[in-house]
Amino acid sequence: MPAREKILVAMSGGVDSSVAALLLKEQGHELVGAYMKNWINEDNVVGHCPWQDDIEDARAVCARLQIEFRVVNLMQEYRERIVAYLLDGYAHGLTPNPDIMCNREIKFGVFRQWAKDHGFDAVATGHYARRVVAGDTASAPDSASPPTSFALREGADKNKDQSYFLALLNQAQLRDARFPIGELAKPELRQLARQAGLPTAEKKDSQGICFIGEVKMQDFLRAYVPDAPGPIIRAIDAKELGHHRGLHFYTLGQRKGIGVPSNTDHEAYVVVGKRATDRALLVAFDHPDAPGLFQREVRVHSLSWIGEPSTAAASLEGRVRYRDPRVPLEFIPEGGGTARVLFREPQRGLASGQILAFYRGEQLLGGGIYV
Repeated sequence: MPAREKILVAMSGGVDSSVAALLLKEQGHELVGAYMKNWINEDNVVGHCPWQDDIEDARAVCARLQIEFRVVNLMQEYRERIVAYLLDGYAHGLTPNPDIMCNREIKFGVFRQWAKDHGFDAVATGHYARRVVAGDTASAPDSASPPTSFALREGADKNKDQSYFLALLNQAQLRDARFPIGELAKPELRQLARQAGLPTAEKKDSQGICFIGEVKMQDFLRAYVPDAPGPIIRAIDAKELGHHRGLHFYTLGQRKGIGVPSNTDHEAYVVVGKRATDRALLVAFDHPDAPGLFQREVRVHSLSWIGEPSTAAASLEGRVRYRDPRVPLEFIPEGGGTARVLFREPQRGLASGQILAFYRGEQLLGGGIYV
């Protein structure tokens, strides 16, 4: 049994964070549940932003568990650190990852600092990931004592594992993090919620942009990034096939919504590149030999490590995007927070601005951003 701690639980209004609070209460910790108020759709972006419902659900769970509930207003910080990053990235032809940045900058950034300023020992979330003492061979539960360092492993439920979204955390952030549900499978978690009578036991998992809600990315971008039309060019022969409204609406590997029809053999076009000089969207038929679609070698920048940085060439594994399996790669550092990465097998649709997470087996080592 971990030593008793004062923990601030990030309550999203969903079942995962609800059970995280339930488990910590059963372990005897002093808890306060807190909803991070990051976005209320004050600009009337098209889509459903359920923050009011989520607050009431989080409040109801805390009432059921008989713990204090607070609302922490981080709207300004969220706009400055996440929305600005998101819009600037798309405006420059990148494909940002707001969920990963939200974890680094908001949940385990300003929210963690708010917790420390108010006397809390740690911040808990409903992530499917496991925090263990570095060097442990077993999946030990979260330890409250402050030993040397911690490691981060995939969640026990491989269908729900969310370690990828924590790829840019550092050791100090992980030391203050608690992931109570990391050893659970989702069906087991639902059953615990039902048995405890939690109001969120049957609530569906949320979809959409981190803390913004069920808003389609294209609708969100349309509200904030001006259209910048350009030609749609077939990469293999430079033939113009049509026009687009802006490169920020497309990402490498995209097949749907390009705006040009398939050919008579029912071959679909796929995005294989963006050309800034004339704002051209480059497309090709979705074949393994489509120019630019598959890459065996990439460069990454802004490297971030959970433990000791990898300063020498190493054989590792990588998750090129969420839900993709880990794949073998060679990591070759180049200095200045950059590295060259060689994949054993070519990888499809690696978009600039996205995150490559590095692993050694189940252990998440860190991550970098595709150049």
